[in-house]
Amino acid sequence: MPEAGGALVARDGQALRLAAIDAGTQGQGLTAGMTLADARSRCPDLVTAPHDPVADARELDRLANAMIAFTPLVAPDPLDGLLLDVTGCAHLFGGEEELVRRVLAAAGYTARHALAAHAAAARALARYGSGEDVRALPVAALELSEDKLSGLRRAGLTTLGDLASRPMAGLAARFGETAVMRLRAILGEAGSPITPLRPAEPIRLETRFPEPLARTDDALDVIEDLLAQAARIMEQRQLGGRRFLVLLQRSDNVRPRLAVETGQPVRDPAAVMRLLRERIDTLSDPLDPGYGFDAISLAVLTVEHLPSRQMGLESRKEENEDSVAALVDRLSVRLGEDRVSRLVPRDRHLPERAQGLVPAKQAPPVSWPKADERPTRPLLLLDPPQPVDVIAGVPDSPPQRFRWRGRLHDVRLAEGPERIGAEWWRRRGGHLPGGAGDTRDYYRIEDAEGRRYWIFRSGLFGETPDPRWYLHGLFP
Repeated sequence: MPEAGGALVARDGQALRLAAIDAGTQGQGLTAGMTLADARSRCPDLVTAPHDPVADARELDRLANAMIAFTPLVAPDPLDGLLLDVTGCAHLFGGEEELVRRVLAAAGYTARHALAAHAAAARALARYGSGEDVRALPVAALELSEDKLSGLRRAGLTTLGDLASRPMAGLAARFGETAVMRLRAILGEAGSPITPLRPAEPIRLETRFPEPLARTDDALDVIEDLLAQAARIMEQRQLGGRRFLVLLQRSDNVRPRLAVETGQPVRDPAAVMRLLRERIDTLSDPLDPGYGFDAISLAVLTVEHLPSRQMGLESRKEENEDSVAALVDRLSVRLGEDRVSRLVPRDRHLPERAQGLVPAKQAPPVSWPKADERPTRPLLLLDPPQPVDVIAGVPDSPPQRFRWRGRLHDVRLAEGPERIGAEWWRRRGGHLPGGAGDTRDYYRIEDAEGRRYWIFRSGLFGETPDPRWYLHGLFP
């Protein structure tokens, strides 16, 4: 059997599909887009990992910034490509071959590459060809829809050279103008400019004084003015700051530093000033001007995209979200980031481990159930689950009556079961057949008084002779 390859897997509706495959997997008949079940049938030893498109985009951006060492004209080509305009740069590295060798070594990945006179041709050769003749490329290089590509092949047009020999007006009428535009771009008959990734100029502002500032309040006024200037720059660039650093230079060469960090990108000077004042209040040594401040500088160390907001029907909701974010920032500055936490969901199988606490500033955006939505799982979990006595009709049926804390409850409605298996892949030795309590069957039930509960049976009758019942959660 050939050595197992690797693939990245992503969910597509109710199916798991291969999002990307490595070179070793291609030789086993697997292709991107194939369902994981079909791939397993062909390659039982296939090694898979979840696809993370956000991490891919972040890595592509990192590589694009690294390529600026070879040329200032670098453009990402999502999802997995880079375009480099090396015009006038190759001789600095000893020629094109040496430049290509250094670029591939700096990338650190096994990569396909191509050199051409313009970007569209280089991109098509790298992705769909193996030589230097763009006319020999397959029509797939046009990246049209599958039905149009099938139509081209049925018409006997299999390469770009076949298309180039036909009248463009006829191709546009039958297969669309997009096909003609992309063909002309690859052939070099139309321009294919790239939009280079230029590193943004860092936001750093400084004010120097002819006479030292002797009052702390005057220094704070200057800081607020610098923040207003930085806000105007960030608004022009559609950015918001996450980390701000203020450096005050005293006449005796002492340089106090004030640093604050926000949970979300902001460019409101008043919001940042509130955090800076909170930071000053937490200092063991007050902000002493000494013999006066000679200069004050401000640097926005971390920025993120923040488009201009248009006030509309959702303005009240946005104001509430901003108020919560501002409260989190103030508490984090005053109490410390590790003491202000937020619940985030975790990719764990068992309900009691499906969420965890992380510092609120590091928590990603989370979509919790809305107030008017009926959750399928309770918001309140009992830790640990409390045992209950249950009367059920037949095995594997929902409870008909249960006793909790000495009180008897008659079940009026029941929904389930939702079967949850144990996380056997986290145990040494894998799945252990016959282990008591390996499987849970959860039921959403409502008693005669309208109260709703989340009850599960620990273990199946095939796993243990006497499964026990537990109350795990309460619905609002």
